Amino acid sequence: MEKIPENVLCFSHLRWDFVYQRPQHLMTRLSEFSSVYYLEEPIFGTFDKSFLTFSQRLPNLWVCVPHLPDGLNKAEVNKELKSLLNIFYINKNAKDFVFWYYTPMAFEFSDNLIPGLTVYDCMDELSAFKFAPEELKNLEKSLFNRADIVFTGGQSLYEAKKNQHYNIHPFQSSIDKKHFGKARYEKSEPIDQFNIKGIKLGFYGVIDERFDIDLIRGIADARPEWQIILIGPVVKIDPATLPKNQNIHYLGSKKYEELPSYLSGWDVALVPFLLNESTRFISPTKTPEYLSGGKPVVSTAIKDVINPYAKNKLVSVGVDADDFVSAIDVLLNSPDKKSWLNKVDIFLADNSWDNTFGAMMALMMNTMASRNTTISVASE
Repeated sequence: MEKIPENVLCFSHLRWDFVYQRPQHLMTRLSEFSSVYYLEEPIFGTFDKSFLTFSQRLPNLWVCVPHLPDGLNKAEVNKELKSLLNIFYINKNAKDFVFWYYTPMAFEFSDNLIPGLTVYDCMDELSAFKFAPEELKNLEKSLFNRADIVFTGGQSLYEAKKNQHYNIHPFQSSIDKKHFGKARYEKSEPIDQFNIKGIKLGFYGVIDERFDIDLIRGIADARPEWQIILIGPVVKIDPATLPKNQNIHYLGSKKYEELPSYLSGWDVALVPFLLNESTRFISPTKTPEYLSGGKPVVSTAIKDVINPYAKNKLVSVGVDADDFVSAIDVLLNSPDKKSWLNKVDIFLADNSWDNTFGAMMALMMNTMASRNTTISVASE
């Protein structure tokens, strides 16, 4: 069987300690086979010169953070990052590495190095996000040209990108069923949620430009006796714009390990995303996580939620606050939860990060074997 390089350099726009999601799940599993270096975006400060720090998080995984002096322009930033990367590769060979990209922006300072394998895990349409750099689309084209294999974060994103690469594969969000399954059996909620009494509707995730503020406000206004629990950091939007109803509770960021305990206390879970360019291709990981925790879900009409979850009658979909309130009422009064849970478990039976990672590894090894065969034939 063809072996992939024994080291991985992952270029990510997401901090390792921000929200535990797709990169962390996959890199953690990769670290069981390879030495993984997770390179974050730079931190700027009153430093005399640029330097790189390493923080070991797992036996074979290090988080690497570039520290750069304040006041650098964009060209200078990329020059410093390229220099730090060259220093990192002193006494190392890039051919012994997989370059795993989550952000095309990293290609600006890494394109001079040729690794043993280049992977682009396109988990989101980053160009549609708020404050996205103008050059991101062109850099993505360059990364598509360099990549040996491309993964997408869902089916709709795959449909949008499939003609841009010859070796591209969709991988919708997976779950850690054992972890989130704890929500079905937890006996006690964390104190900040336990003290909130009544019917609880919950959401965890990043509260940003994709979050439907007006939808949440509408639900809270319509049913003041329902308690809405919102867990996660507020980024890229003004917190002052968030609704302040007494029945809306902002509990802040929580650790990944804590999420099942919070989920256990909810009556219904919410996926309240706007329908716009930034959500056109998203595949919310929380959908199968909520289901794995045994919680009914109401979502806006996100493509990758409609198909497959709503299509298989596992999730309810609403357009506005009135729809959500009606759907929640139905779920709260449903007598047949056991039958629904059985359907959920059958549907999610093969859905796991272990399976996703295994399938990705097989495709990567096939790519290596195919490329090496081509090179061998060409040299004869």
